Amino acid sequence: MSPNTDPRTRMDELVEQLQHHEYAYYVLSQPEITDREYDNLYHELETLEKEQPDIRRADSPTRRVGSDLSSQLPEVDHSIPVLSLDKAYGIDEIRQWIRRCAKGLSHPFHIIIEEKMDGSSLVLYYRGGELDMAVTRGNGRVGNDITENVRTIRMIPLRLSRNVDAAIRGEVYMTVSDFQAISGEGEYANPRNFASGTLRRIKSRDVARVPLRFFAYEPYGESFGDSHEDNLRQLKELGLVVNPHQTRIPVDGEDEDSLARAITEIEKYLDMSTRRRGDLDYEIDGMVLKIDEIPFREELGYTGHHPRWAIAYKFESPRGVTTVNSIDVQVGRTGRITPVARIEPVFVGGTTISNVTLHNQDYISALSLAPGDTVAVSRRGDVIPAIEEVVEKGEGEHPLWTMPESCPSCATALEKTGAHHFCPNFDCPDRQKGRLIFFTGRNQMDIDNLGSETVITLLKEGLISDVPDLFRLNYDDIAALEGFAEKKAELIRQGIDAARHRPYRQVLVSLGIHDLGPKMAELLEEAGYRSIDQLYELIDRGGEAELTEIKGIGEKTVETVVEQLKEPRMRDMIAELKDVGLNFQAEEPSPAGDLPPQIFRDQRWCVTGSFETFKPRSSAMEEVKLRGGEAVSDVSSKTTHLLAGEKAGSKLEKARKLGVRVVSEEEFLAMLKES
Repeated sequence: MSPNTDPRTRMDELVEQLQHHEYAYYVLSQPEITDREYDNLYHELETLEKEQPDIRRADSPTRRVGSDLSSQLPEVDHSIPVLSLDKAYGIDEIRQWIRRCAKGLSHPFHIIIEEKMDGSSLVLYYRGGELDMAVTRGNGRVGNDITENVRTIRMIPLRLSRNVDAAIRGEVYMTVSDFQAISGEGEYANPRNFASGTLRRIKSRDVARVPLRFFAYEPYGESFGDSHEDNLRQLKELGLVVNPHQTRIPVDGEDEDSLARAITEIEKYLDMSTRRRGDLDYEIDGMVLKIDEIPFREELGYTGHHPRWAIAYKFESPRGVTTVNSIDVQVGRTGRITPVARIEPVFVGGTTISNVTLHNQDYISALSLAPGDTVAVSRRGDVIPAIEEVVEKGEGEHPLWTMPESCPSCATALEKTGAHHFCPNFDCPDRQKGRLIFFTGRNQMDIDNLGSETVITLLKEGLISDVPDLFRLNYDDIAALEGFAEKKAELIRQGIDAARHRPYRQVLVSLGIHDLGPKMAELLEEAGYRSIDQLYELIDRGGEAELTEIKGIGEKTVETVVEQLKEPRMRDMIAELKDVGLNFQAEEPSPAGDLPPQIFRDQRWCVTGSFETFKPRSSAMEEVKLRGGEAVSDVSSKTTHLLAGEKAGSKLEKARKLGVRVVSEEEFLAMLKES
């Protein structure tokens, strides 16, 4: 900045420039400058604001980082109607709704069909074009003020392109790939819960570290017109992101043939959308149908609960009705206690279900569930079995099942942290078994010929009790076991010897530390914490707050990981693993000039199956990223390549249907060699 430049003028210039580049990057996906150039502008603005805090703008991009100040989420009244939608669970109900609309309007109209996001509903209030307040839906009349948290979401503009007063409804969500990358064995079961829970965090700095996104879908204000389609266009012009998957279908209720054709067209679009949902990188739980013309909406009006001019078509999971025989508890490797309902087998959605995870006591209490109850069971997302409701209470002695006071495996008194109960005994037999099975698994150390059944056999025979014992096995003892012999013992030895050379990041993740998944391990290494001793030094001097400064690692995650790394028995186990030769120090990174040719730039790779060379298979995706490519967790229409090994599963079939290029291990190795 020139000495003669007025600070306020320069700050205004920087804010406008940064807002423009944020819009280009986050909304248009068309960045115009490099990250370094953006950071230089940002840091200049940050410096000026520190020198002149009194003239810091409310819409400054620096406000997106959040703060450590506590926010108690006060309640505020909505100034617009925030109603729920009526729901339809089948095409017949949609046909009936369309005919009711046609009868109520008695003139031609249009129906807009949009995806129903499975996220967290939000209302943005702008005053003079500037974000004034962000409020959760709440009960439709009153919601929680989460403005400071929402300011951290970069897809939400702090200032619109026009100085308008507006209330804008939308949905905050998290992509499936982001959720899978950062959730680990976290407290949230799906992207929707993660997004909703993040929005309600007390400190906005924690929210800023989570990659939340936003779709706007309904504006209110004098500046908007008489057509929903046109209003969506205006939302985009104002700088907001609108879901691109939508259609507009004309309906003429006065002509039966025309009405029938419109209904058929709507049915086809709903069917196509239902089939397409598996290719999306975000979750939808249905489709929303609305009358396009705003004046016509007023003609149809409202009930006390919902507007008559809109309806939600829900992707209803098939249900079955059965009986809960018993509720058992399982002890995981981290000590988490998970209740499981043993139900009378019931066929739902092509699969027979006999066990249903119940998550925690709060989940069970909300259902008011007990053994003997008759329940409705579904497969959420067509995959995960869930008890949806108690259809009829049984005649058991107790109307509600409650968590035991002690661990069923070691009799240690359980402790409750958050919504979950835990066994705190590191040497609990079930925790040891869970650690061993996790450690040897395909996505961790990937030890050949040492699957879960073999691990359980070795445990039962007393040859191992915890992870370090794997590297001190007597292979003659294994060969003497029934069904093993020398050949199998030798294969196990080879698999364990190969595991001694796994890289540090892989070993760290395989320890089974709660919330320390591949993404966090990668972030730690990139931030310079390249050995277990560096982490110990940080923890022992009380410097764990430094970890929360790493983008992508939240405060709660740091607390959880640090607590486990302080555990004396965990440190004892790590010391034993060091003694048997495992890597607890990362290799030095290659200089930037030593990077291999970026042959996978602009490519999106997925991996499935098992491999001779890449153990675990995620190491193949490290090679992709090293060469400029992007690794994704699932196959979609945007995936360019699928690396398929032995016993490739449903991803291979899906890739073939979508025309994604399938690459064998041999072909992939040839690509790497040529680069």
